[in-house]
Amino acid sequence: MDKFSNHIKNILHGFFLAIGTTIAEPSTILPLMVNYFGGGSVLVGFFAALLRGGAIIVQLFAAFKAQHYPHMLKYLRRVFMVRFIAWFMIGIVIVSLGRDYPSLTLFFIGLGLFIFSFSAGFGAIYFKEIVAKIFSHKFRGKTMAYRQFFTALGALISGTLAGLVLEHYEAPESFGYLFIISSVLMGLGYIAMGTVDEPVKEKTAPPNKSFKVFLHNALATLKMDKDLQIQITVFLFAYGYLMALPFIILHAQSNIELNGTAVGMLITTQMVGAMLSNFLWGKLTGNGLNRLTASIALFFHIVAISMAFWASTLYEYMAIFFIIGGAADGVRIASGNLILILAPEEKRPVYVALQINIVSFGMFFSILGGLVLHFGSYELLYALTLVMLLFAFFMSFKLKDVRAE
Repeated sequence: MDKFSNHIKNILHGFFLAIGTTIAEPSTILPLMVNYFGGGSVLVGFFAALLRGGAIIVQLFAAFKAQHYPHMLKYLRRVFMVRFIAWFMIGIVIVSLGRDYPSLTLFFIGLGLFIFSFSAGFGAIYFKEIVAKIFSHKFRGKTMAYRQFFTALGALISGTLAGLVLEHYEAPESFGYLFIISSVLMGLGYIAMGTVDEPVKEKTAPPNKSFKVFLHNALATLKMDKDLQIQITVFLFAYGYLMALPFIILHAQSNIELNGTAVGMLITTQMVGAMLSNFLWGKLTGNGLNRLTASIALFFHIVAISMAFWASTLYEYMAIFFIIGGAADGVRIASGNLILILAPEEKRPVYVALQINIVSFGMFFSILGGLVLHFGSYELLYALTLVMLLFAFFMSFKLKDVRAE
């Protein structure tokens, strides 16, 4: 375990994947792109949820298949190929159809985002299992902190690139160029992760007779494990910030002038916050303080959403995105570490799938946010978001604090 080559490849995967996916960042570029093609707030929320949460319906099925696989890498490579093609085709469609057929373009963007996210349902299970096999509990916290640091660096580079492209090329072609360029860069990360040295899994669960039996056993596991129930509850409501996040940029657009440079600055600021925060998260999780990591990150989310009530300048919105960037990475690394520590080796795919599958419903909070904004106001949207985050924050103190071995 803990091979240096695998450590580097894990980092490279995160770095290049971030460069690619930040092009359609759900809190900045994606809302502007959907708005350009005529989509309203509800569609913005739906597309943001689609990009983040389209994988939900397949993760338990992926775990059903994966629990008795001794190797995962060949299956992960297939997922990488599908995701690359879906992302690349979004760019081609925008360039080819965007100017003359906006509604049709929106349909194909949604389809591409669905395929990209749907395939990630399988990829998330395979990736988590591989990471659990190649890194020890203690080193995993460190390598994932390094990964998130360079992920934020990649997103930072991507934000700068996006700002330049949006500034120098007219929409909608500029959006299409971003997807095409980013798919190539994303592919480099897929190559890196697709060549890690994966050991054989020694403890595998016996295959279930059917998916129905597997679901019954998985639900029985959830009912029996109180620590798993608490963890899922905390990280489900931790996604409450997504109810407001895609619309902060639209609120900013009504308060300040948002040109390509300003959008690039907001993306860059968010990624700088994520990047720098990992010095803190890496230190805490490396010492096994995952519960504290989750609580601090949730507190930062609460601060950021509170600031959105009165923000009226570019610098204030930059501060909001800076804090959100750091907080999101803290929640991500705490949830990922806790589930791998909590899960028995033979049931690891089941535990991972249960958490991801249920928690991922929080990624659809942006749809609820779109509806709230459609019928209400930004103030109501932010208030409801804070209620959800405060609940997650207080529940986080009940997480089982397992120190890394």
